[in-house]
Amino acid sequence: MTDWTVIASILAVLGIPYPARPGANPETLTDGVINSQVRLAYAGPTGMTVTWNTFYQLDSPRVNYGFQPHYLPFYAESNVSVTYDTALTYNNHVTLTGLQPDTLYYYLPEPLLFDNATVAPYSFRTARPAGDGTPYSIAVAIDLGTMGSDGLSTSAGEGVPPGAILGPNDNNTMQSLQAVIDTFDFLWQPGDMSYADYWLKEEIEGYLPNTTIADGAIVYESIQNNFYDQMTPITTRMAYMVGPGNHEADCDVGGAKDPAHNITYTESICMPGQTNFTGFINRFRMPSAQSGGTGNFWYSFDQGMVHYIQLDTETDLGHGHVGPEELGGVSNVDAGPFGATKNAQTDWLEQDLASVDRTKTPWVIVAGHRPWYLSYANVSKTICWDCKDVFEPLLIQYGVDLVISGHSHLYQRSAPIADGVIDPNELDNPSAPWYITNGAAGHYSGLSALAAPKPYQRFGLDVTDGVYGWSRLTFHNCTHMTHEYVASKNGTVMDTATLFKDRTCALT
Repeated sequence: MTDWTVIASILAVLGIPYPARPGANPETLTDGVINSQVRLAYAGPTGMTVTWNTFYQLDSPRVNYGFQPHYLPFYAESNVSVTYDTALTYNNHVTLTGLQPDTLYYYLPEPLLFDNATVAPYSFRTARPAGDGTPYSIAVAIDLGTMGSDGLSTSAGEGVPPGAILGPNDNNTMQSLQAVIDTFDFLWQPGDMSYADYWLKEEIEGYLPNTTIADGAIVYESIQNNFYDQMTPITTRMAYMVGPGNHEADCDVGGAKDPAHNITYTESICMPGQTNFTGFINRFRMPSAQSGGTGNFWYSFDQGMVHYIQLDTETDLGHGHVGPEELGGVSNVDAGPFGATKNAQTDWLEQDLASVDRTKTPWVIVAGHRPWYLSYANVSKTICWDCKDVFEPLLIQYGVDLVISGHSHLYQRSAPIADGVIDPNELDNPSAPWYITNGAAGHYSGLSALAAPKPYQRFGLDVTDGVYGWSRLTFHNCTHMTHEYVASKNGTVMDTATLFKDRTCALT
């Protein structure tokens, strides 16, 4: 195997730039560099998948690991080093198996790009075993885009409302998560990473330098790489579990309009590699093989006293429902299907829910990108009625505790609801699922506006509040779970509510 790390180090000493994959030019990148973008994902109860990026395809991506930072006697290899048209890098995936649960491991992928080839080994902690009743928290950040000069910052382009920018002393959501990273076990992002497809909108509004449509693929990919670079302080340390959103489906371009030339851009400008979830498919390896799911689209995993389910609200809805479209927008998503049969996702969901051992994982938490209970003005573009028709009967039947979504760039905590009817017990031992929408993690175009509150809305924050934030879920025991909305700018908890379920604990 060619040792690209050694080659890169020699080139760095000689002052020669590290070469990119064929057809890519790192000199055109917005920030001028790409790091290895190391990221982790749970791979069953005793596994962890390590993913990182290189400029060249690797014959045998390798991860060394062990229990001490300077002694890594174990290793795992794979032959998975993949890319796609317009990508600037290759994505390397290696799964470590047979790990001890709830154990700290040190690891080092090889090769890494030269800019972080000398870093000390990273570390991660494996998942808690099912049935472990130790209290813990997780972080959920949906609709989280690129920060800084490529996205959300203290300035914006022409026509962007003031509420879309950060205050001069505000932390963004990535910084907020990093500040308390030792307080949660993993990060969950059910859709819409990077918002690289807003590049044309940002350019027309004078935020990004002008480029040609032909060079748009390079700008798109450089923003994507900037996002995953920025995420590495988090994704090198803990599992980063993701799901599909509409901005992974194709090149949305953010409703970009050029009034000077009376042009409204559509998905027709999307370059090869930016349609049908291509980047999303290549960049991640979620635990579908371990849970009987499909790719990065739908899967499940256990962590301690909780069973987590990631759903695909973008495609494969089944039962006569093809999938939602961005009605009235610039993009009619034409993606998938990814299941082997028309009802593959719902059939899997029912089997998965039926197999949950509630004595070991009494909590069942479901995430999907799009909501179906929301006080939002542009209902036709946001509410996923097809998702409600397909998923909700199963969530009610099997007693799912919480459904969390994003897509709308705001925060709404609702009451527990079953088929539109508010559970009379509210959060005191309801039989209906509790619904929370939090798509307020932040990206270039800012926050959205809530409409007049629906009867089931219990708390909301939107563009009028101008507060970006993320969700923290804390599982205290088998009967009590707390949701908090954490303001990214200063870490203040702006909303908190605790769900009680009357059941007997049999956890260790």
